[in-house]
Amino acid sequence: MAARKSGRKRSGGRKYGKSASKSVESAMRRRKRGTLKSGKGGRGGKVKSRKQAIAIGLSEAREKGAKVPRKRSSSRKRSSSRKRRS
Repeated sequence: MAARKSGRKRSGGRKYGKSASKSVESAMRRRKRGTLKSGKGGRGGKVKSRKQAIAIGLSEAREKGAKVPRKRSSSRKRSSSRKRRS
């Protein structure tokens, strides 16, 4: 058997729901067409980044109540970046 890299064991099932992948797919299509906008209410500029399009799709899915893991807190990100520097 192949050993898993992470220490945590995930009990079967999907991490993301089907509706989450549909909304990401939709966001990717809108990005390609040039109609995907960033910011609240789409008031920001056009989204050009693939990663940003995926993030928008996942946040839309989260709003609809789809099965999507919670966002990491920003304080956690900052502390981990500090550890790497030293």
